[in-house]
Amino acid sequence: MQKPIIYQLLPRLLGNRNTTRKKNGSLQTNGSGKFADIDDAVLQQIKALGVSHVWYTGIIRHATQTDYSAYGIPTQHPAVVKGKAGSPYAIVDYYDVDPDLALSVDQRMQEWKQLLKRTHAAGLKVIIDFVPNHVARQYCSIAKPAGVRDLGADDIREHHFNPNNNFYYCWGQPFAPQFPVGDYKEQPARATGNDHFDASPGVNDWYETVKLNYGIDYCDAGGRSEHFSPVPNTWQKMLDILLFWAGQGIDGLRCDMAEMVPVAFWQWAIAQVKAKHPRLIFIGEVYNPAQYRDFVAAGFDYLYDKVGMYDTLFDILTDASGTAEISARWQSVSDILDHMLYFLENHDELRLANDFFARTAERALPALMVCAWLHRGPLMLYSGQEFGEQGMDQEGFSGLNGRTTIFDYWCVDKIRRGFFDRNNLSDAERALEERYRLIGTIAAGEQAIACGEMFDLMYANQHLGHRQFAFLRKYNDETLLAVVNFEEHAVDVQLNIPAHAFDYLHIAPQQAEATDLLTGQKLALNLLPDQPLALTLPPSFGLLLKFNS
Repeated sequence: MQKPIIYQLLPRLLGNRNTTRKKNGSLQTNGSGKFADIDDAVLQQIKALGVSHVWYTGIIRHATQTDYSAYGIPTQHPAVVKGKAGSPYAIVDYYDVDPDLALSVDQRMQEWKQLLKRTHAAGLKVIIDFVPNHVARQYCSIAKPAGVRDLGADDIREHHFNPNNNFYYCWGQPFAPQFPVGDYKEQPARATGNDHFDASPGVNDWYETVKLNYGIDYCDAGGRSEHFSPVPNTWQKMLDILLFWAGQGIDGLRCDMAEMVPVAFWQWAIAQVKAKHPRLIFIGEVYNPAQYRDFVAAGFDYLYDKVGMYDTLFDILTDASGTAEISARWQSVSDILDHMLYFLENHDELRLANDFFARTAERALPALMVCAWLHRGPLMLYSGQEFGEQGMDQEGFSGLNGRTTIFDYWCVDKIRRGFFDRNNLSDAERALEERYRLIGTIAAGEQAIACGEMFDLMYANQHLGHRQFAFLRKYNDETLLAVVNFEEHAVDVQLNIPAHAFDYLHIAPQQAEATDLLTGQKLALNLLPDQPLALTLPPSFGLLLKFNS
């Protein structure tokens, strides 16, 4: 059994070697990565980090300001597209792929399938996005299978809500956002994707999208009444889309803003998809911990632990909290811990290495160790994280905000050098990548991490509860002792392993020879209940001591 380690990448960014980097530059000026750029060498480099799954972000065709009308692809009004390239989460055709990513636009689906085949041949599994809550304002499928009716094609637009409509309508009101949109017309206006149910979204709303109707009337007198029987039309259309992509041989779906879609839909749809594709995994972007168990019960394999472990590690790395909080966070979801997906970066969040977050990528390595080794659930990495990408470019629609753009055509220099110009990586970038590779391959290769039990040592080591964290992992006769140090200097610690840990994990008191898996160094450990171990922890790093028990 291998612990899932997911590597998120945008092909548009990862493969782009055009160094023009003009702010608000067009596709022709700034270029775009292609499916073909993700060749076997790239895939093997990703796999070497211990990765098991690649999450390809931005595959399904989304709204863009680039004109592809010569290929029969409808143009999108620039007033309702964010950035020149557009958001990957404003889908315009659920049955098509992004033409930006194809060497030959007419062959874009074939080029995607070749990448899927290539990824599988490299021994990696494939995850793509499913965006169920909203679509682009000018959604129009040109690639839908015969017999499929387009979203909204049969809606009764005179109704604000109708259980068989695909959209919500502001009857009698034109689309009139709180900013100019030129000659863009929408009559009547449809509700905006972030549950904005009037005709005038603001600039900070998801104004480029429209909300899909899953049978909930959000504006009736009773407040959010549910109309799920008979099965709403949107449910069936979205199930068909899920089955379409599952049928291509993908291995998982990362479900965008899953909590904005009713749990009842997920329970209904996931069961049907898994009946035909039992190995397909569903990952839910869910931010409300009170709903975690509902989504797990509905069939999700994994959920983002953003409002939980991510926020806790963010606070530790920004000196707003202590490491004792890590214990509280995993314990709050202990009954579903294997379903929690840990991460430190993704396309929505700050890059670690900028001044808004950890300040340097190296300072975040102890947090990475916690994410990688604490429990059996997945670890997720974001492309460029292993090189210390800072996200401090001003790309265009995306400004200087500590994030890497998903809206603009851009070349991310560290990613370009990391994959295509490695001779120009700095010594620091190489060293960081090597530490990511070491941490990731340990997580992937050690059965105590993939399958074993965990014992949190912090309750017996409260003196460490500000800047250090310690835990045990055990599988069969192999035990790992992890002790990480969030300080930027070396620290001598006295670590207590309580008698309960020996009993719970069936470890006999012993003189053990341990190997630090991070350095290869051998250490003699006098393992006795409640007898402190003297350990020296390196700065912004840790120890991972393996011994037979």
